[in-house]
Amino acid sequence: MAADETNPLCRLSLEELRLRTSTKWTAYPPDVLPLWVAEMDAPVAEPVVRAVTRAMERGDTGYAGGTEYARALDAFARERWGWDGVVEERTAIMPDVMLGVVEILKLITSPGDAVVVNSPVYPPFYAFVEHMDRRIVEAPLDEAGRIDPAALESACREAVRGGRRAAYLLCSPHNPTGTVHTARELAAVAELTAGHGVRVVVDEIHAPLVLSGARFVPYLSVPGAESAFSLMSASKAWHLAGLKAALAVAGPGAAADLARLPGEVSHGPSHVGVIAHTAALRHGGDWLDAVLAGLDENRRLLADLLARQLPEVGYAPPEATYLAWLDCRPLGLGDTAASVFLEHGRVALTGGAGFGTGGAGHVRLNFATSPEVLTEAVGRMRKALDPAL
Repeated sequence: MAADETNPLCRLSLEELRLRTSTKWTAYPPDVLPLWVAEMDAPVAEPVVRAVTRAMERGDTGYAGGTEYARALDAFARERWGWDGVVEERTAIMPDVMLGVVEILKLITSPGDAVVVNSPVYPPFYAFVEHMDRRIVEAPLDEAGRIDPAALESACREAVRGGRRAAYLLCSPHNPTGTVHTARELAAVAELTAGHGVRVVVDEIHAPLVLSGARFVPYLSVPGAESAFSLMSASKAWHLAGLKAALAVAGPGAAADLARLPGEVSHGPSHVGVIAHTAALRHGGDWLDAVLAGLDENRRLLADLLARQLPEVGYAPPEATYLAWLDCRPLGLGDTAASVFLEHGRVALTGGAGFGTGGAGHVRLNFATSPEVLTEAVGRMRKALDPAL
């Protein structure tokens, strides 16, 4: 099959990809197809390459600073989402989204306080929160993978019991389900959390990766979200995880809290990372659109492949991200599905148990790859279950 030069996901061969030294390509032996961690099998957007190359050539490799990243995100948000809420004076550069979450949670909670999460959810939510001596209270998603108001109400009530402060760490769009929360759902969240005095911190790292048929709504744009914080980054959408940089954006009612952020936090981001992310937001729109078209094709291809080869596996095509959340419980493998696909099919996926309540029996598959690799991977998964094929 000839490579589609218009699709960035088709431009690199498997042999070229295996020359990479990032964790996706070095964690497993070379006979394994790595469809686990959130890295894209695409070359970096040319505007980003040019910006970083120029920085190298002029020795612009010092400490991060300035407001160019915030201004670039503001322009992107206005163009893509019709939102003018990225106000430069209410932003702060962070090393990455999860470290930004930690720093914001330090401002609005204390050790021993609770942080509400919607399980199943990105495993670092648990690890980072617990490492900073906060406790997790789960508000599981409903059967459709959407926010359950009753579960959230119960979790918020539990979180503030005894008069403690609490926060709600919201993932929007949601990882691993790819759910895009609607404006109505988010407004309901704002009203509910405000009623319990729970502060909202939202991870919106996948916001640029909303696929056709859905619309991203910035949490800070909904009524009642004025005291919340958003963490945003260009890293997931433009394949820049190795170039560390993110932005914390405070709502109008959270500006005073953000002003208390310790100055040393600004020492963590990479200056070259800030240059790369700024270039992506300002000049990487065409590349992003091409990637989104490729991802849209891949989520449909995956649905077709699973229907034909693994019909027992549950799959609801995600509204956003390049992550597929596969329900392998009908296979009768318990929590070993990821291990079976790795050991017998040589396909690396992320097991569901680490995503918390609701994750058992699932696997997460990264489909930000070429159609050829995706097709090969599902074929291997099928053979892993029936070696006679």
